[in-house]
Amino acid sequence: MLPSPNILTRSATQLVSHSKFWSQGEYLGQLSEVTPGLTQTEFVRRERVASLIEVQADRLGPTASSNKHLVIVLSHPIRYMTNDIPYPFHQNQDFLYLTGILEPDSALVLCGTGRPEQAILFVPCRDPARELWDGPRSGKGEELGLVLKSLKGSTVWYDGSKPCHPGLHQTHVRPLLEGGPMVRSLRPLTHSLRALKSPADVGLMKEAGRITAQAFKKTMDMSQGDIDEAVLYAKFDFECRAHGANFLAYPPVVAGGNRANTLHYINNNQDVKVKGHMQCFSFSTPLLHGEPRFSPAQAELYEGVLEVQKACLSLCSPGVSLDHIYSTMLALLGCQLKQPGIVKGSTSDADALKAARRYCPHHVGHYLGMDVHDTPELSRSQPLKPGMAITIEPGLYICEDDDQVPEQFRGLGVRMFQSDSVDLGACAQTEIKDP
Repeated sequence: MLPSPNILTRSATQLVSHSKFWSQGEYLGQLSEVTPGLTQTEFVRRERVASLIEVQADRLGPTASSNKHLVIVLSHPIRYMTNDIPYPFHQNQDFLYLTGILEPDSALVLCGTGRPEQAILFVPCRDPARELWDGPRSGKGEELGLVLKSLKGSTVWYDGSKPCHPGLHQTHVRPLLEGGPMVRSLRPLTHSLRALKSPADVGLMKEAGRITAQAFKKTMDMSQGDIDEAVLYAKFDFECRAHGANFLAYPPVVAGGNRANTLHYINNNQDVKVKGHMQCFSFSTPLLHGEPRFSPAQAELYEGVLEVQKACLSLCSPGVSLDHIYSTMLALLGCQLKQPGIVKGSTSDADALKAARRYCPHHVGHYLGMDVHDTPELSRSQPLKPGMAITIEPGLYICEDDDQVPEQFRGLGVRMFQSDSVDLGACAQTEIKDP
């Protein structure tokens, strides 16, 4: 049976005593920071969740607004690739957003009548034998299961269809839910908050963008002659980590030649053949450095996608939705496909749109933040708001066996990535003529 996490603190506003918590291991941030770049004042986020629940309860009527409300957010567990060999730990981002805690096997509970403003954090109980192998733990005090039993009869805000921590869910949360309380999903509320970035969030994202751009430049410097995708992957990973990144946000796509047309290609284990110029290389943005190494067909395709991206970026403003920008992207890509003869110039607008969907099978972008594909609960049809960060990433992918297009374009793939609101690409090359 999974050990019950123990309580760390009951303070509503001082949920994490950061100086005490971080003294148990290396802490590289400023003394006033809970996690690097985020001070304790950022975690008024829990109060905002309580306020959103209070508003929701008021809308449901007097009974709901006078009920007890219980919020449960579980951390992720440690997951294992094989016996005793763990995968690198990745925290549940909703839990991290509300607590700043990177410890596995933990839980956040908010409770209160009408407004759940009392915060209780549970972390794994002390275990010297396990701490010898895994590092120090912070637990002390009461058990999660006992506290949840004492709070029966509340409206529960919890996402249990796919529990973040199956063990804690089965042992401690499921018995509470079997009592038949009203259960509401918390995720839409937390995602609505996560979508709007604070100045500190923006600062962290800009720093991540700076590190990424510099890593791209260093990797470009290595893209000389025939080289293995794995070497470029390793170089990019190294440069990111060496300059302050904890880990890559997703497996890199390092795809030479026709492999660039596999959108989520992550094998990264083939040779990239260079014959006078880059045959084709896709790593979210093309890699080039110094003298241009584009063939005429590559340059034409690249410039066409870049032009579409610039037009889409100009639409990014409050009140416009990602779905609207997507529709614009498809229309513009349809026009771009006509210019080099990838589709015939006489093709109707409707058929050009079909071709655009064929050669660009993904959306124009998504929300960006703690995750690459952030806050998926938010619809892309909703109007953008100040403080949101999104990606704009049009692309064209033409397989090498596509005999419907001119031969010089077969096997080429181009995807342009740029964010808006937070400029992750400010230091990266986008123009072919860029130095």
